[in-house]
Amino acid sequence: MSAKLQIDDNRPAQLWTAQETAAFLQVPVATLHRWKYVGTGPPAYRVGKHLRYDPAEVMAWVRSR
Repeated sequence: MSAKLQIDDNRPAQLWTAQETAAFLQVPVATLHRWKYVGTGPPAYRVGKHLRYDPAEVMAWVRSR
């Protein structure tokens, strides 16, 4: 996991893992899972058996709170 997560508007954003999203939001991964379960967290996508988050949607979710 990189120390600093950045979004470059000139190229498509790479989807974040639950661990990267939790690090960005400064919450435990378990909190992300709970938010997804109750429907209050940022939008998540299942890729195979893994959850992935679009950085732009995470940012929009943060701004809407």
